Amino acid sequence: MNGKSVGLEQYRTLRTDAWWVEPLAVVIGLGGFVVYATWAALQNAHYYAEPYLSPFYSPCLAANCTHVTLPLFGSWWNLSPAFLILWIPGGFRATCYYYRKAYYRSFFQLPPACAVRDAARSYTGETRFPLTLQNSHRFFFYLSLVILAFLWWDVILAFRFPDGFGAGVGTLVLLINAALLSLFSFSCNSCRHVCGGYLNSFHSSPGRYRIWTAVSRLNERHMEYAWVSLIWVALADLYVRLVSMGVIQDVRFF
Repeated sequence: MNGKSVGLEQYRTLRTDAWWVEPLAVVIGLGGFVVYATWAALQNAHYYAEPYLSPFYSPCLAANCTHVTLPLFGSWWNLSPAFLILWIPGGFRATCYYYRKAYYRSFFQLPPACAVRDAARSYTGETRFPLTLQNSHRFFFYLSLVILAFLWWDVILAFRFPDGFGAGVGTLVLLINAALLSLFSFSCNSCRHVCGGYLNSFHSSPGRYRIWTAVSRLNERHMEYAWVSLIWVALADLYVRLVSMGVIQDVRFF
């Protein structure tokens, strides 16, 4: 698929279907999320509306947080506390096998679709820096589990209102957010390998086989979980932001 010519010639293909729709949708969806998440992190405001904490800022690790979870960083940290967190889920998604396929095709055009030429004159795969960092996916998976545990803790705190126990729309939003991110994390190929790897035979480990089977079933829908959880985490931040700004009022169920 490699060639010396560039420009429109590189996209010559015998395909007559709308092969460009999927990569274009990925550019719009993934690019839009990156822009929004960067803007939300730079805002450094309106990420907490009692008792709701935006997932972009959880856990809050800096003393300058509106709602401090763990004050690991003192007053010397003057930047947005979101920057202490977002590199972990960002790295987890950036090194994810599905996302790699998606943005290689849509942003790098390597190739943009099956039977369509690569945009680059040469392709070295993931053998050179910085793409060799894709091998760190498993470590991002472990770190993301820590973040996920804090998000579930935020769900518990979302039931604690100033006047006592209760639940509102924000509680439901954070609950769905944690559930979707759990499905995305536990359907990951790294999780599947952790559960069923390093075994010569499943016969000697029936418990791990059952877990591996369950994770494998989740893995079949990993792409769907990736997109739904991506969209929902942005909506969860937006909801908390709008409530914090007084644009909308949180509705209490009880």
